[in-house]
Amino acid sequence: MDLQERRQADARFSEYFHELIPEIQKEWPSIAKDQLVATLGSFDEVVRVITAQTMRTREVVQEQLLELTAVAEAQARHVGEQLEPLEDQLERLLDELDSALRHRLEEPVRKRPLLAIGIAAGIGLLMGLVLATGRRDS
Repeated sequence: MDLQERRQADARFSEYFHELIPEIQKEWPSIAKDQLVATLGSFDEVVRVITAQTMRTREVVQEQLLELTAVAEAQARHVGEQLEPLEDQLERLLDELDSALRHRLEEPVRKRPLLAIGIAAGIGLLMGLVLATGRRDS
């Protein structure tokens, strides 16, 4: 693996690190979650921690971690591909809703602008009071 490939692998590992922690612990149960978190997602540090506590070589651990990363990437891509049609459908529905409701909402506001301003101010005041009360209770 050349330097550029290595950097890309490190970046991909860091990107999926938190999702990989449970998988790493399944593969190497003797590694505590706190130890993994302490590495801050550094590929080299994770490899060092695992090799220090297991009898696996650095190369074997690196290869296994890269395989886990590839699986996580494939799962993320799959989820993204599944969400894309839903996002498109949602966008179309929002456009339809916008075109259907815009006229119904604009007309009363144009006929009675002061009433619309008063209602908006009242809603804003109520929301402010609710949010302020929530902060004081915390």
